[in-house]
Amino acid sequence: MSEVLNVEEIFAKNVFTMGEMKARLPKNVYKEVKKVIDQGSELSLEAADVVAKAMKNWAVENGATHYTHWFQPLTGITAEKHDSFVTHPDEEGRMLMEFSGKELIKGEPDASSFPSGGLRATFEARGYTAWDITSPAFLKEAGTGVILCIPTAFCSYTGEALDKKTPLLRSMEVISEQALRIVRLFGNTSAAKVVPSVGAEQEYFLVDKDKYLQRPDLIFAGRTLFGAPAPKGQEMEDHYFGVIRERIGAYMKDLNEELWKLGVTAKTQHNEVAPGQHELAPVYETANIAVDHNQIIMEAMKRVAYHHDLRCLLHEKPFAGVNGSGKHNNWSLCTDNGVNLLDPGDTPNENIQFLLVLACIMKAVDVHADLLRQSASDVGNDHRLGANEAPPAIISMFLGEQLEDVVRQLVETGIAKTCKEGGVLETGVSTLPSLAKDATDRNRTSPFAFTGNKFEFRMVGSADSIASPNTILNAIVAEAFCEAADILEKAEDFDLAVHDLIKEYMTKHQRIIFNGNGYSDEWVAEAERRGLPNIRSMVEAVDALTTDKAVKLFERFGIFTRAELESREEVLYETYAKTINIEALTMIDMASREIVPAVMKYTRTLADTVIAVKEAGADAAVQAEALEQVSVRLAEVRTALDRLSRAEAEAGAMEAGKEQAFFYKDEVKVAMEALRKPVDELEMLVDKKVWPYPTYADLLFEV
Repeated sequence: MSEVLNVEEIFAKNVFTMGEMKARLPKNVYKEVKKVIDQGSELSLEAADVVAKAMKNWAVENGATHYTHWFQPLTGITAEKHDSFVTHPDEEGRMLMEFSGKELIKGEPDASSFPSGGLRATFEARGYTAWDITSPAFLKEAGTGVILCIPTAFCSYTGEALDKKTPLLRSMEVISEQALRIVRLFGNTSAAKVVPSVGAEQEYFLVDKDKYLQRPDLIFAGRTLFGAPAPKGQEMEDHYFGVIRERIGAYMKDLNEELWKLGVTAKTQHNEVAPGQHELAPVYETANIAVDHNQIIMEAMKRVAYHHDLRCLLHEKPFAGVNGSGKHNNWSLCTDNGVNLLDPGDTPNENIQFLLVLACIMKAVDVHADLLRQSASDVGNDHRLGANEAPPAIISMFLGEQLEDVVRQLVETGIAKTCKEGGVLETGVSTLPSLAKDATDRNRTSPFAFTGNKFEFRMVGSADSIASPNTILNAIVAEAFCEAADILEKAEDFDLAVHDLIKEYMTKHQRIIFNGNGYSDEWVAEAERRGLPNIRSMVEAVDALTTDKAVKLFERFGIFTRAELESREEVLYETYAKTINIEALTMIDMASREIVPAVMKYTRTLADTVIAVKEAGADAAVQAEALEQVSVRLAEVRTALDRLSRAEAEAGAMEAGKEQAFFYKDEVKVAMEALRKPVDELEMLVDKKVWPYPTYADLLFEV
């Protein structure tokens, strides 16, 4: 029997928590730190020196030798540069371990080698990292030893945000300010701030390490660029919530333990729909910490996999023909005195504050559907959005029967007199309890669904940072709150004004509500009739960042400048082109150097067989037909390979930017699909012993 794990004892063991600070800091310094976290402002350098010393002592006691400013550049992953605590030896030659407040507060990594979209030239290297006091420092145990990781923002020498965290923090302050105006209108004078809370469910695949290392496409692209379907996929629906296999269970156990030590509230684990696919979900946290923790989760998933001779795939679509992976971003708003603004209560039709908040969110999602769609766009997600496994590329809101009925009454009459009740679900079995039934069902096909006291934004891709989606959500809802508060604060008759405004917003923006099947072709046609945007790919979504409407929104609230938005636009186009370029070159390499030679060798074997059978005086029609089928597809591969090589060369000669990105989408990607088709058909015709790569059956079912 394995050793009993005491979760309460190890939880946040590797985190410099508020409790750790309270125990190690003088009272006045601790109070100053807490005030800065709760109310904002800047920590004094004197206090920072005290915090730095305490943090260093705690880290060294736990085995740390180095520290790093841990930040989130526009690559979408984290970055870190390690510095040791060692300083000059003293007069007696003894090494001293020191860490100052200045080193805690500010770092200076090279900014020229990170994506900046033109904000920084190669020769303009200076960039700064700034300590985010609201997200706790933590210890990472890895091959490099124990490293003290200090969450930081990352900006250029001239002050522009070069990361994901800075705009998120700005948006959190903005939505708090505007949401407070709303709650003040309803008499809440005790709340000091409103905090967006987030819980991000993380889906992932696990494959065997040895098989992974035999697949260049998995190594370089994170997904299979070739691969015929396995005889069995997910059609039996037996993997979802199925019994977790021993090897996977051991991985999950170690992953949970590592995450718990890092203060991540890993809550739920289960098998997902596709074979080889799994999910981990944490408890809700403040948006900023949730973003940091999701990065920690993704990094830990990959690191722990190594120790189990596995590899973790976070790509949105690593295998064709089975479900891809998403990251459902559950978002809500709570005051610091415990009021969830998205809690409808037992009678939502009478909860005027909730109805106003709901109306504002309806307006925000309708007006800025393009921005919300863009926030969930990445190269891998193009393979997933709109397929029969994920929300469509069309933004809509699901409210459920109860709230939809309330909205209908308000739109039609201005008053919602009734509210559908949940009732009781009778199981029909005497020994089973009757269950309290919710007043509404759930809709797994909706990209933005109300699920009781939060909205679940289901479009986000599994490999993507959740910083951008939450920055956008905070910004667009803050704008709607601001515009509503501007009207209501001036109203002579508040009760009348708020009822009129709720009706106005819901009437004008009810087109965004859709409770039906988001996967259906009928919905695509209906959405077009309603005038809802259908942005089908990442490159088509990028423009949403720099429309006049978007620039006005972000500059009004100081979340992004026009220059920062334009830089992100450029980075996204470059990222798309570089990603497809890597995939295309990998396909060319795999097909040219291994697949074509292997098939040619096999055709010779078939030809020799045909000759041998004929010489033996038997009918060689079957063997000849097999040779013909393989040869025809081999010729198709050669033609498609030449086409892809030409398209790739043409794309590579183009100047980086929008035109090149669209060429990769419209020409190179199409050529890649044309090459994959005959290759996958050949995989089904060629002797498995000859085929150079592990198949889908090997990868998905032999773990």
